[in-house]
Amino acid sequence: MDKTLHSRNKHNKGYDFKFLLTKYPKLKEFLIEKFDKTTIDFSDPVAVKELNKALLFAYYGIDYWNFSDENLCPPIPGRVDYIHHLADLIGDETNVKVLDIGTGASCVYPLLGDAEYNWDFVATDIELDSLDYAQDIIDDNNLDAKIELRQQFKEEHILEGVLEEGDQFTATMCNPPFYKSAEEARGANRRKTRNLGNNAVRNFAGNNNELWYVGGEKAFLHTYLYESSKQPKVSKWFTSLVSKKENVESLQASAKKLKVVEFKVIPMHQGNKVTRIVCWRF
Repeated sequence: MDKTLHSRNKHNKGYDFKFLLTKYPKLKEFLIEKFDKTTIDFSDPVAVKELNKALLFAYYGIDYWNFSDENLCPPIPGRVDYIHHLADLIGDETNVKVLDIGTGASCVYPLLGDAEYNWDFVATDIELDSLDYAQDIIDDNNLDAKIELRQQFKEEHILEGVLEEGDQFTATMCNPPFYKSAEEARGANRRKTRNLGNNAVRNFAGNNNELWYVGGEKAFLHTYLYESSKQPKVSKWFTSLVSKKENVESLQASAKKLKVVEFKVIPMHQGNKVTRIVCWRF
């Protein structure tokens, strides 16, 4: 972990394995010693999942968090960073309601947003299996009153088809697919596997809709921006993670044409990885 995480991020001093073991003893079987430090094997997907379960249990009161190994296992420190930056953007608003686009089987942003700020969520996904896992997590943690799930039936749409009459959100959030095709996603997976060593392939699990969208991240973001311009009053802020810097410039140019009144870029640093949140409002 890294000091560049948000100042309110509970993980900005690294993983406290001693504390985690007191809360989540099962983690013990996955701990290893490396360079005189206690850690886990980050190329082992089972160990990574257990670590993130331990973090959710110990710090966020999430007792149950289970989903298929085919689905992405999101790293909690990075995901909660988005939540904290979104809280800064929202400011002192009360009765916050957030739309999470593409929540996935892990339902991670609603869980963290509720735990840290008591926000309410509507969370969407295109995969019915993912929504089934997410609903089980919601039910088993007694969060039905806080998190509502909706299915997006049309792959080409982001907001259209999931918005209902009377919807009013404080903010929308999204972690879009990176890749243009299943082939591109598989190629990236193979590269990461080689970099981490043999056992890494399942660490980058993820079903099709989690990893790729026709046209990739750029196409997804432009569709999202365009659909937001057709319903500009449904949310005070529209936001998304963006992995590629050049996609920010392209989105900003389109935003001007679509009468966006404010466009912000919030940098996020996690170790060696640099990403950013783009935010716009009408």
